[in-house]
Amino acid sequence: MRTFLAAVVCAGVTTTGLAQPRPVTVDDVLELKGVSSPMVSPDGTRVLYTVRAWEPASDKEPNQRESRTRVWMVPVAGGPGRQITFGQRGDSQPQWSPDGRSISFLSARGTGTGEDAPRPQVYVMRSDGGEARRVTDAKEGVATYAWAPDSRRIAFVATEPRSSDETAKVRSRDDELVFEGDLRYRHVWVVEIADSSVATPITSGQDYTVDAGPLSWSPDGSRIVFSAGLTSMLRDERQDVYIAEVATKQITKISTNFGRDSRPQWSPDGTRIAWVADLNTAKPNGDGTPASQITQSRLMIYDVAARVIKDASSPSFDLEAATPQWSRDGSHIIFATGQRAYTTVFSYDVTAARYTALTERRTLQLGSQSRDGAVIAVLQDSPESPNDVYVTGPDFRTFNRLTTTNPQAAQFALGASEVVTWKSDGWTVEGVLLKPVGFEAGKRYPLLVVAHGGPAGAFVNNYRVGGLEGGQLWAGQGWAVFYPNPRGSTNYGEKFLRANINDWGGGDYRDIMTGIDALVARGIADSDKLALIGWSYGGYMTAWSITQTARFKAAMVGAGLTNLWSMYGTNDIPNVLIGYFGGQAGPERLPLYMERSAMTRIDKVVTPTLILHGGSDERVPIGQAQELFRGLKDRGKATELVFYPREGHGITEYYHQKDRLTRIQDWISRYTLGEAARKTSSQ
Repeated sequence: MRTFLAAVVCAGVTTTGLAQPRPVTVDDVLELKGVSSPMVSPDGTRVLYTVRAWEPASDKEPNQRESRTRVWMVPVAGGPGRQITFGQRGDSQPQWSPDGRSISFLSARGTGTGEDAPRPQVYVMRSDGGEARRVTDAKEGVATYAWAPDSRRIAFVATEPRSSDETAKVRSRDDELVFEGDLRYRHVWVVEIADSSVATPITSGQDYTVDAGPLSWSPDGSRIVFSAGLTSMLRDERQDVYIAEVATKQITKISTNFGRDSRPQWSPDGTRIAWVADLNTAKPNGDGTPASQITQSRLMIYDVAARVIKDASSPSFDLEAATPQWSRDGSHIIFATGQRAYTTVFSYDVTAARYTALTERRTLQLGSQSRDGAVIAVLQDSPESPNDVYVTGPDFRTFNRLTTTNPQAAQFALGASEVVTWKSDGWTVEGVLLKPVGFEAGKRYPLLVVAHGGPAGAFVNNYRVGGLEGGQLWAGQGWAVFYPNPRGSTNYGEKFLRANINDWGGGDYRDIMTGIDALVARGIADSDKLALIGWSYGGYMTAWSITQTARFKAAMVGAGLTNLWSMYGTNDIPNVLIGYFGGQAGPERLPLYMERSAMTRIDKVVTPTLILHGGSDERVPIGQAQELFRGLKDRGKATELVFYPREGHGITEYYHQKDRLTRIQDWISRYTLGEAARKTSSQ
C-alpha cells in the first residue's frame, strides 16, 4: 500500500585496534556508507553490491558534496572486496548475466546539464574485468532492466521521449505546465547485446505506463511479465500485470484487481507467475482513480496455462506480502517482510499453501540467489552493527559475513537497544527503546520520542546511526530515545494496521503517550524532560500531540501534515487521505478532516516547536508548514520554520542533512534541558 512518507570499504570483519570507544558525532552519521543491492553470481562464487558515500562534487567544487553509488564485488569464499565501477555520477542496479560472463549496471556518463544532462543507461562489462560498454540509448534514461535467459538480450523500461517540438519549447522556456498533464508513458524495449544500435519497442502504443519495478522473462525467453498503471500519477493506484510476447508484441493483461498489482516474477519452469496485490473494491473517484484501501499486500499466483489466479492469503499469515522470489525448483516462494520489531524471511509452500518463517529476530533484506539456489545474498544489520553483505543457504540458518563497509563503526560507543511492550486501550503495543550510553538502572534520563512516518510504517530493532535524528548521536549525549509503533503501524497484522482509520490522532496518540508513561513508570524516562519529533506522518503526529498535551518541553515537526482539509486539495496522493478518512473532504467528511487537524487546536500549543520542510515538497506541500508557523508565531509561541531549497519530501543534500541533524539537536536540547543543554558533538 502507498503511504505518506513516511556509509572505507573492505571485506571480512576488521577491528580498529584498541581505540577507546567514543560517542557518535554528526560527522559520523554523515560519513556512514550505505550498502545495498547484493547480487550473487550464478555460480555462487561472487557477490555484486553497491556502496553509497558522500564525495566532492568535482575538483573545482571540493566543498560541494554529492552522494554517489559505486558497484563493488566480493568473493563468497572470503577476501577483500573491490570497487569495479567509477562513473562520474555514480552507478547502480548491478546484475549478472544468466551465464555469469557479464556484469551490467546503470550509469549516467558524459557531459551536459539540464535537458542535455546524461541519462542513466545500461552498461555491460566482462565479469573478469575490462571496460564497460553502453548498450542502451534511451533519451529519457533507463528506469529498470532485466537480462534475458540466453544472456544475449536485455529488456529495459524507459519513458517515451518528448517530440522535437516539445523539446525545443522546453529549451526556450516556453514550458507551461498543465497540472497532472504531463502523462508520458514508460514502455518496455529489448536490445541485443551484440548489436545494441537498435532497440526494439515492445509496448509502444499501449495506453499505460510500465512500472519502474522488476521485469521478469519467461524461462524460454519468449515472453516478459511486467506491471503497468493507467497513468503515471502517483495517486492513481490502478495497476495491472501484463504478459508481452517478444516476437509478436502481443500484450495480455492477466490481473483483474481494481487496485495495485505489482512485482511479478516468473516461476523457473514457466508454468506460474507470482506477484503482490493491494486488493481494492472501493468506489472510484469521479476521474476513475480508486480511493486507497488500507489493507495488507497479498501474494497472488497465476497459472499460465489455465489462466487462473490464486489468492495465496491465509488467516495463518497476517502480514504484508513482499517482492516474491521463487525457489529454484519452483516449489516455494520466499520474501522478507516486517514482523513486529524485526524483518522475517517467509517461505510459502505452493503445494501445501502454507507459510513458514525461516528467520527469527533479524533485520535483513533479500538479494539474489545462485543458479542452484544454494547461495543467497542478503543485507543484514543489527543494533550493534551497520548493514553489510552476507550469504546464507536456502534454510537461512547460518549467515557468513562478507564485508565490513564501515570499519570506523567499531569505535562508536553505543547505547543498548531493547524491544519494549505496553498496554493501551486493551491493545498490546510495541516499540524500540534506545538506552543512553553508560545506562544506569534507577537513573532517569531525558527522553526523545520519535514518531514514524506512514502511517503504515514501523520501527525495527536495527542499527541506529543515521536517519532523521541519528539515534546513537543522542544516546551518546545521555538521552534515551523511544521509537513507538502505535495503532496504524504495519508489521502487526491487518486489524492493527486498520485501527487508525477515521481515527488519526486518537488511538495512535494514546498509544504513544501510554508508552511514554510505561517508560516513566520503569524509572527510565524523566517526565520533566520529554521531547517529540517526527517526519511526514510523524510530523503530523508531533503537530497533533502538542495541541493535546503540554508534557513535551520541545518538538520538531518535519514535513508534517497540519491542516488535513488544505492538505487533501494540494498534495500528490490525496487518495490516501480518502482511504483513511472515509471519503473526500466534502460536506460529509470535512468535519472529521478538520477535527483531526492540528490547526483546529492551535490555540492549545505551548511547546516550543521547530518546523523543517523541503522547499519543493509535493507529498506534503509547504503550505502545511507555513500554516503551523503562522498559527504559532502570531500567538507569540516559540517557533522557527526552516525550508531546505530544492528538497522534496525527503532531505537528500549533504549540508541540508547536516543542518537538520544539528538544528534538531540544538533546538530540542535547549528547550528540554534548559541551562543543562549541551552543545552538539559537531560544535
